[in-house]
Amino acid sequence: MKRAYLTFAATVALAVFAFAGAVHAEAPAAKPAAEAPAPRQLKPALWKVADADTTIYLFGTIHALPKGLVWLDGPVGQALDGSAELITEIPEVPAAEQQKTVMAVGLLKGETLRSLMPDADRVAYEALLAKLKIPAEAFDPLEPWLAGITLGVMPYAMAGYGADSGVEAVLRKAALAKGKKLGALETVEYQLGLFDQLPREAQLKFLGEAVRDFDKSFAIIGTMTDEWGSGDPEGLGKLINENMDDPELAETLLYQRNRNWASWIARRLDQPGTVLIAVGAGHLAGVQSVQDMLKAQGLTATRVQ
Repeated sequence: MKRAYLTFAATVALAVFAFAGAVHAEAPAAKPAAEAPAPRQLKPALWKVADADTTIYLFGTIHALPKGLVWLDGPVGQALDGSAELITEIPEVPAAEQQKTVMAVGLLKGETLRSLMPDADRVAYEALLAKLKIPAEAFDPLEPWLAGITLGVMPYAMAGYGADSGVEAVLRKAALAKGKKLGALETVEYQLGLFDQLPREAQLKFLGEAVRDFDKSFAIIGTMTDEWGSGDPEGLGKLINENMDDPELAETLLYQRNRNWASWIARRLDQPGTVLIAVGAGHLAGVQSVQDMLKAQGLTATRVQ
């Protein structure tokens, strides 16, 4: 489920990104950061749901991206230009405030992270931190889910990806410059609660996967970005669904939220106007996607790009 955790929650992906970057600042990069690429034209997938007087665009996002990617043009740029409002997963909150909220929820009380881990997992975990020159004590106060996501996000920073180049940040900046309204489907607190309420066993399993897959993550990051940029939701869904091995977690982190958002879209169709909804690309790919949930309500999402 590691890819799902990183793809389906903007709060954690963005807020933890700054923490992960700070933690690894003194550590040698496991992979050298790539040089800034020449501008590369991408065509990520875009859909719309419409009736006689309302148009709702659906756009899948990557929360952190490298610089030098061109995607806010063509149909995507036109969708933003024609929309009165940009809707994202969570409202715009300063990174420092988000990080503060994450740390308030993600700290253990009266125990340490390593004391919760099975011996074999703890040995592998400590070896990875030593390789990264991160003192194990630095993560001891963290809930397993927060430690796991921090390790999962760290390769993005090490590979030259940044939240300031991520889709949400770029869209918000452009929307504000064009005088668009900003809205959100969820709150920071709600998203953090999804992770904090996960069973301890599931959290520790996720942390173990983050440790084992750390080196593999660099290739996966590139593949996910390429599939997003080429407008291949089927390939992206297949990649993400490979790790969908826990039905309860998939229901909590993905399917339940997709149903909620489809219901929001159905209600929003009662109001005239045009809006652009931008959510994690994993929600618009694979089985039980937002589009599938809309179809169950008799609504059709039409591919625009």
